[in-house]
Amino acid sequence: MKALIEQIRKITDNYSTELRKIGEEDFSYKSEPSKWSKKEILGHLVDSAQNNIRRFVVSQYEDIPKVVYQQDSWVKIADYQHYPTTDLIELWMLLNKHICIILDNTSDLSAGRKSETNDPEMHTIEWLAGDYVRHLLHHIHQILSLKELPYP
Repeated sequence: MKALIEQIRKITDNYSTELRKIGEEDFSYKSEPSKWSKKEILGHLVDSAQNNIRRFVVSQYEDIPKVVYQQDSWVKIADYQHYPTTDLIELWMLLNKHICIILDNTSDLSAGRKSETNDPEMHTIEWLAGDYVRHLLHHIHQILSLKELPYP
């Protein structure tokens, strides 16, 4: 888990500066009305962080909790397209710092506890943390127009 925590810290530290360099027009641009803007993708990462925080915490005291979310509904309801950009970046950074604190306080025994998600297979907290990192990098690369990283 320590390596995953360090990855999240590095991602947050390294990419927050780059996110701040994106102009408002580029951040809000939608290629199609049904496609997410870069700002909405970052909002999706905020939602992902919130849902994973819940998984990481609840899985430690409930047996196999089911924590799912409908990503399109969350992005639409939060209206990230009109969210203040600096606040959105700050929220993303703070949520990731909070995830690091939670994971750092997760025992090895608890890291093996399972949760249900939208995936039909149950996963351990440790697996979910690794998946969170892969998901985070995939979308950060999209936002910053870096080499695409595949995400299952």
